[in-house]
Amino acid sequence: MTVDAAVPLPAHPAGVPWPTSTWPVAEPPPAWDLAGRVEEMVAQPERFGQTYAVAVAHRGSLVLERYEGALEHWDRPAEPVGPGTGLLSWSVAKSVLHAAVGILVGEGRLDPAAAAPVPAWAAAGDARSAITLEDLLTMRDGLDWVEDYDLAASRSDVITMLFGGEDAAGAADMAAFAADRPLAAGPGTRFSYSSGTSNILSGVVADIVGRSDAYLAWLEKAVFAPLGMTTARARLDPAGTWVASSYLHASARDWLRFGELYLRDGVWEDRRLLPAGWVDHGRRPRSADEDGVWFGAHWWA
Repeated sequence: MTVDAAVPLPAHPAGVPWPTSTWPVAEPPPAWDLAGRVEEMVAQPERFGQTYAVAVAHRGSLVLERYEGALEHWDRPAEPVGPGTGLLSWSVAKSVLHAAVGILVGEGRLDPAAAAPVPAWAAAGDARSAITLEDLLTMRDGLDWVEDYDLAASRSDVITMLFGGEDAAGAADMAAFAADRPLAAGPGTRFSYSSGTSNILSGVVADIVGRSDAYLAWLEKAVFAPLGMTTARARLDPAGTWVASSYLHASARDWLRFGELYLRDGVWEDRRLLPAGWVDHGRRPRSADEDGVWFGAHWWA
């Protein structure tokens, strides 16, 4: 499979306002039976999992949204899900990180082909210094990492990183925790899906834009504000680095805005936010997992 097989990216429809402040609303094509299909999905959580929100855009307009249930919180009452509810990204945050890296690439501040600027790998003789930024983006860095969410597993680097051991809240510096892994394969030679790799990349971004409030302010200015993603909230680790593997909250409408950015090839309001070709960089298949699902560069292809 190559990028030539990818669906062409359509331009924003003429005469339809961009959804920066509000989504234009339209009716879905009747043949879709969209409401019926969504109802079927919501009604079968045992088959499809718990559905909290569905938002669908077609040709630049919102054609359906549906909200269901309530989010449980340990420190306050359950929160009914609605249009303004912040929904946790989990790994969808990885694709937002791809956009953040792309902006820095477009500004000439990062080079995918260059060695990843990770200070822990800079010592003379460290074989990890051969890992490129592209290796990190495509999760072909070769680091020894176990991405296993089974609490009974004998080893799970991702659980230790995000949640820590008993009575722990997770690694204090998640980028450093992941970067400390040794090589298990030559850089660029194998695919291994890794949330640790995403946080190493986030640390690279933090070294450029700053940590803590500086990181949040940069994400707001560079990524969220141009799209009108007013509900987007990134979560930092104690070291002030965005946990870009997993932790970004946004409403369904704002997640739809981010999807629209990639559908429109990184252009918004006739302004190019992502460098030309960056969306194809993300969606171009590079590697297949054990189930035969293709991965691009921080996007499943």
